Amino acid sequence: MSIFIGGAWAYANGSLHLGHISSLLPGDILARYYRLKGEKVLYVSGSDCNGTPITIRAKQEGVTPKEIADRYHQEFEDCFSRLGFSYDTYTRTDSEHHHQLVQEIFLELLEKGLIYKKEIEQSYCEYDKQFLPDRYVEGICPHCGAKARGDQCDYCSSVLEPLELLDRKCKICGNSPITRLTEHFYFSLSAFQEELKHYTSQAEIKKLWRDNAISLTQRYLKEGLQDRAVSRDLPIGVSVPVEGYEDKKIYVWIEAVSGYYTASSLWAQENQQDHSAFWKASTTAYYVHGKDNIPFHTIIWPALLLGLGGKPLPTHIVSNEYLTLEKKKLSTSKNWAVWVPDLLKRYDPDSIRYFLTINAPESRDADFSWKEFIYSHNNELLGAYGNLVNRTLRFIEKSFDGRIPEQKIDSVIKEKVETVYEKVGGCIETARFKQALEKVFELVRYSNKYFDESKPWKQIHEEELTCKETLANCVYLIANLSQLLAPFLPFSSEKVRRFLGLPRFGWRPIHVESKPLTPIQPLFERIDPVKIEEELERLNQQLELMVRKGRRLL
Repeated sequence: MSIFIGGAWAYANGSLHLGHISSLLPGDILARYYRLKGEKVLYVSGSDCNGTPITIRAKQEGVTPKEIADRYHQEFEDCFSRLGFSYDTYTRTDSEHHHQLVQEIFLELLEKGLIYKKEIEQSYCEYDKQFLPDRYVEGICPHCGAKARGDQCDYCSSVLEPLELLDRKCKICGNSPITRLTEHFYFSLSAFQEELKHYTSQAEIKKLWRDNAISLTQRYLKEGLQDRAVSRDLPIGVSVPVEGYEDKKIYVWIEAVSGYYTASSLWAQENQQDHSAFWKASTTAYYVHGKDNIPFHTIIWPALLLGLGGKPLPTHIVSNEYLTLEKKKLSTSKNWAVWVPDLLKRYDPDSIRYFLTINAPESRDADFSWKEFIYSHNNELLGAYGNLVNRTLRFIEKSFDGRIPEQKIDSVIKEKVETVYEKVGGCIETARFKQALEKVFELVRYSNKYFDESKPWKQIHEEELTCKETLANCVYLIANLSQLLAPFLPFSSEKVRRFLGLPRFGWRPIHVESKPLTPIQPLFERIDPVKIEEELERLNQQLELMVRKGRRLL
């Protein structure tokens, strides 16, 4: 089976925060799991280096957009690597390879009559002497009354055109733009209304997509799809490959989602592989992103794929709800965020991965609180899992010269482990990662209870053979727990694999041979609860710093 996994592309205009990681982490869990099963997997993503937010940041700092994109792309690569994200290819949208393939996609759709020219009214800033890209226009959403950008309202998820906004303002200078006529290319999105309606109404799709993706997509289809501009007057991006229109750029909504295809092509080129297996109708395709990206993955990308023909439509939409921070909405403008580069300086990546999975906003908004983060680490990772590993293996070191006892594994324990593999695998494949991790930790708690009730510290003095049986069962449980947790907690799983001298992981119950343990180290270190107040103070200082900065600007 071919498994394609596309992770949403983060704008390279600022550091990653926990909200980004929360929405993207499911992609890595999927990729690791399917590789353990032996499936053919391609997991891709990259940095969006062409977006308007980058040019805005560059103007604010007085540097070139490329300098901003280079800085944050490198930072993203570093953060994803340190968090254990196992992308097969992580690329960027300002690469020559991406530009060339996006232009080819544009020309193919143009040749098929699915892209056409149209004279339209567009926002123009007389002060800055330029047409304004959608994200350069801010105002009030006409549907819900919230503050919105010219392309989308994050509050009600409406896809917008800049001229729809009320009380429009230029993001560069703050003045109200006027309206002028200009010519642009449009994509015949409306032509796919019926095909998309049929596709999204299938019973299988309703099982495999998140509820938020189904309801939002049905809303768009009920309202009726409208043709959308595919070119814009932008300073950076992929040039329109039509004579006389080279100064216009292909709009980000068609260009960025096409990155899934261009990234897979780049992987094939760099690894001398054929990526066509991942673009066949039989491919299982997961698209992993946040709630704000739903229409781009359930309406626009499928329409483009239908237009190109012969490409697999998304089978799974993994669209997380929002992550809040200490019961308040994350806000990069107010600096109310936990920034990933900063977080990785102080905390174990598996602790971050664990918390963001066990508290994932899969069906409703979830909250990140420092108290819960630190308590979950100390109580679950350290207190339950780490303690099971440490006390079992230390006991073997002390009582059996560090050699794993070779005894027959209890049939009840073997059956329980086999059942957990089946249940956890089913949860992962249907994007229920929180439930999957909960089931693994049920086995952790069962294992601790078994150790406590067996009392090997007494058995060693009363019946050594029984003690060996207990420890062999515990090592069997630990080995399989490390394998079950490998998609979720890759770093600690690798430590356990080395402790036990296990072969390469797979996705089936693993037997442990009698052999000497390698030197044992704690899986996790305790976090002093005093850190809770320290982190809250750090958050509030960030917020106050931004407030003072805002006052100076005024």
